[in-house]
Amino acid sequence: MAVDHDRLFKELITTFFEEFLLLFFPHVHEHIDFQHVSFLSEELFTDVTAGEKYRVDLLVETKLKGEDSLIIVHIENQSYVQPSFPERMFIYFSRLFEKYRKRMLPIAVFSYDYLRNEPSSFTLQFPFFDVLQFRFLTVELRKQNWRDYIRHDNPIAAALLSKMGYTESERVELKKQFLRMIVRMELDEAKQRLLIGFFETYVKLSDEEEQQLRNEVNEMETKEKERVFELMISYEKKEKRNIAKRMLDKGYDVHTIHELTELPVEEIEELKERSQSP
Repeated sequence: MAVDHDRLFKELITTFFEEFLLLFFPHVHEHIDFQHVSFLSEELFTDVTAGEKYRVDLLVETKLKGEDSLIIVHIENQSYVQPSFPERMFIYFSRLFEKYRKRMLPIAVFSYDYLRNEPSSFTLQFPFFDVLQFRFLTVELRKQNWRDYIRHDNPIAAALLSKMGYTESERVELKKQFLRMIVRMELDEAKQRLLIGFFETYVKLSDEEEQQLRNEVNEMETKEKERVFELMISYEKKEKRNIAKRMLDKGYDVHTIHELTELPVEEIEELKERSQSP
């Protein structure tokens, strides 16, 4: 199944909007009044020339500290290389400004797995006159050194380690540091699951790597080790239950599900009864 990158990023940044700005754009964060934040409905635009439809990822209506007027922050995740992206950002800006007539701050998050020098502006000019210079803020995740972020007790930093510049040989250490961050932050279960689900969408360890991870976690200081193992076991159990539910929906028998998920037969029977109850 194809990954819906835009949906994942939208859910992550919607949940942790303030933390996102604090991490990547602290000069913006210090001016925003986070007591006044509302997420606007999705906007769908048609590019008549290209014959394509585009959906704006995230629109946030908020205020600056000490001001009464509203502003709009537009955050766009770009999960693939598109040479015309700056032009698309300008088109979004133009149409959104036409609709809302408010000051707007455009931000682009480049999340693909390549190293590129992405432009942060769109210009229209003649040899004799500059018509337009439209600029937007950017963060290029692949250019970020993940080790620079592991001391941040910031949920956005934890989740986006998975899209930063790590090597294949660093994958186990990356996940270990991610788990340590989650444990330190002491988030509620829903937020933990969001962050772990996001991370594991992009960083899937092999069985051998998972075993190496467990061995390294076992070398941690006792209290931290216990909390990390508890987190790992809790998430794995929930994932197995979700798999069992999907298998029941597809008609698999209880013993087959038990063999594949290693969940107790009694637990699978209970899931089956719940799924059949009106």
